Amino acid sequence: MDLLLRKSKIVREGERALSIRAQEDRGRAWAGENGYCVRKVWRENLSAWSDVQRPRYDAAMAAVLDGEVPALWVYALDRFSRKGAEAVVPILGKARVIFDYERLDSMDERDRRWIIDRAENAREYSTRLSYNVRSTKAKQRNEGKWLSKAPFGLVADPQTRKLIPDTTPYMCVVAERREVTPWEIIRRVFKEISEGVSSRALCRKFNGEGLRTGTGVLWRADAIRAIIVHPVYEGWLTHSPGGKNQKARVPYLNERGERVRVVTADVLPQMIPADLAARARRVLSGNQTISLIPGKGRATHALTGRMRCATCGSAMILGGPSYTCSRRGDGPAACPSPATVTRKAIEQYAVQSWSTRLHAADDHDPLLIAVAERWQALKRPKETQEIQDARAELKAANAQLDKFMTDDATDFYTGRSARFRIPHKVAAEARVDTAEARLTELVGESGSADITFLIEGQGEEAWHAADPVMKRDLIGLAIDTVTVTRAPGKGCRFNGDARVSITWATPENAEPDSDDYDRAA
Repeated sequence: MDLLLRKSKIVREGERALSIRAQEDRGRAWAGENGYCVRKVWRENLSAWSDVQRPRYDAAMAAVLDGEVPALWVYALDRFSRKGAEAVVPILGKARVIFDYERLDSMDERDRRWIIDRAENAREYSTRLSYNVRSTKAKQRNEGKWLSKAPFGLVADPQTRKLIPDTTPYMCVVAERREVTPWEIIRRVFKEISEGVSSRALCRKFNGEGLRTGTGVLWRADAIRAIIVHPVYEGWLTHSPGGKNQKARVPYLNERGERVRVVTADVLPQMIPADLAARARRVLSGNQTISLIPGKGRATHALTGRMRCATCGSAMILGGPSYTCSRRGDGPAACPSPATVTRKAIEQYAVQSWSTRLHAADDHDPLLIAVAERWQALKRPKETQEIQDARAELKAANAQLDKFMTDDATDFYTGRSARFRIPHKVAAEARVDTAEARLTELVGESGSADITFLIEGQGEEAWHAADPVMKRDLIGLAIDTVTVTRAPGKGCRFNGDARVSITWATPENAEPDSDDYDRAA
């Protein structure tokens, strides 16, 4: 005979469940007393309710129904199944299944009614228990209690189940030889991602400092992303509406469609601010670019950072009087035909091209829009950053609304998730409306940028009169990169039209037109 042994992974308070080892001992004892030997032991450590997949149960049932084994022993009916009569009717009078605790035999005519009755009792108990558990958890969630293990960086108060930042010493940083806390790590993640550090670069930084995740392993990009998208770090209670099939956490909504705080009022100021979290998510998802405008950086030469070698695409660096391909030299990684050009010649050609291009641009040229955006960014950096954030927020809001529409079209909001459909729809649409209104307000307040001096042919004159930093900024208004090919021979006179191509600026929210504006000889 075979033995079917089962114990739930979660043993509820007050419930005494016989261990699998104890069940096996009793099954083997019963087999010996009744003239059987044990052929196979089927062990399960999972629930027997609802839609749980039970491959070992299925195999054990197939063996006894197909006559592969004459009998199957189970400790008790509730260990067999919690699905009621539908689970036991197929075996009655067809296969011998022994329910040891109840002392019932499926092949005994007198036990049929008792087996069905006990199976229905087990199902009724599970249904009632499931309802009570759901009701209790719903009440606890509406009170803002965290019911599972707290995410990395947070701890749950054992009495109130409210979350607070974890400020216990966490790890000795190799580089600085100091201790940090999990909450410090969380704040760094949001801050650095919002400033444009990629998730992979941040992982390399953390791993290089000797930091580890909450499970003690090296940081990976998906771990960074999981932190950024998790609303709990702003203080919101969360859940997974798709259950085990959807790991993404979203804010929990109570019966009134309202979000629920999982932190107390005095802890809330310590959490990640909503604007910082939103910015980090936009940057991570690609809805916001950190800086496309030229700023006052360490580089002071007009074309440093914009020069590219046409052969290998690498940057050209300034060394002495000339810009040279950075991969010039020996070795397998060396550029096969490195470009070199004198600083004086390339700057003169670039400035002349820059001034001529601006003067020749018509009113509908996208280059003028890009130049106006960047000029305003130089003159009003704070207002420009606010507009960029507003545009990025509108893009993210539209993406969220699109995701809702996709989920709705694929019947995502069915079953227990149905009650979240309308609140999620209203929230997504409200976010788009708010973002549109904010962007309209900021654009109206910002006014227009005056670039008349650039388009009336005075650009080159203004460039020569400027200081080194302003020269670099003026060039950056219209030019993104300058690509140079290698000279045809030594001592050849510089021919900019033959050797140089310029990638012109495009508006921040428009795709470049490669045929008309990206390149000019």
